[in-house]
Amino acid sequence: MSGDVIRSSGARIEALLTASSAGGAVARERAEELVRTVVELYGAGLERAMEVLHEAGRLDAAALDALAADELVAGLLLIHGLHPYDVRTRVARALDSVRPYLGSHGGDVELVEITDDGVVRLRLTGSCDGCASSAATLELAVDGAVRDAAPEVCDIEVVVPAPAAKSAGATIPVSSLMVRTAARTAAPAGWHVLASADRLVEGRADSRVVGDLPVAVCTVGTELFAFRDRCPSCASAISGAALQRRAGAAAGSAVLRCPGCGHHFDVRRAGVGIDDPTETLDPLPLLVREGVVQVAVPGQVPA
Repeated sequence: MSGDVIRSSGARIEALLTASSAGGAVARERAEELVRTVVELYGAGLERAMEVLHEAGRLDAAALDALAADELVAGLLLIHGLHPYDVRTRVARALDSVRPYLGSHGGDVELVEITDDGVVRLRLTGSCDGCASSAATLELAVDGAVRDAAPEVCDIEVVVPAPAAKSAGATIPVSSLMVRTAARTAAPAGWHVLASADRLVEGRADSRVVGDLPVAVCTVGTELFAFRDRCPSCASAISGAALQRRAGAAAGSAVLRCPGCGHHFDVRRAGVGIDDPTETLDPLPLLVREGVVQVAVPGQVPA
């Protein structure tokens, strides 16, 4: 993705600057000056290009939206202070981009505020509020989207209701939420494209390998749900199982029955166990970006 291009290019530039230090302090200073000069040149050119478009009457709302929606162009605009949208708008749009995943599990996220010192405060609602996978959801989906859209953000905190008065709220840094699930998942390996997404069969948990992790992808109508391919009860694979409609539930409900032990899990409710609510499938963030299906995979997963 173009966002990866910016990150990899930045890392490459830093590596070359470090290597130039072998020639001494003067060589390092000249290399840094060269980078600054090139960046300033391209920044001035980019600014002038936008002025020309504006003077020609071509830099309308649609054009600005198209520029802001392109990761590579948006990243360059941010570097040079030319992005058309302020930080609040960019954060709000980033949250909109992950709402399909959160909504697929009955949850949502609200932007509470952005402080003057660059702290974004969020509130998870619905099934995301207090569920076992909230921390992983935040880290893999919400946190990454916000930081990509607004790199100037210093920190992200989740506002939780105070026990004595729900009108007041306490804040929990994202880093603290990560500690709560350290035994279940570690830092994310990142987003991976789901191979052969067009071959998924509706009404079945299809087996895929995403980032070296076995994953079961469930198709319910036009919606996709991804889980680690492992039953929490018997540790066997859950892929290959047909999805069933829960008795008495509304149309569109989806229940997965483990082929190994027969335990049932509610696909739409983040894989919560129906026979035993303490046993829950391990959901993975899944998003469709520009027609490409991507799944976020943790860096380490317990055996």
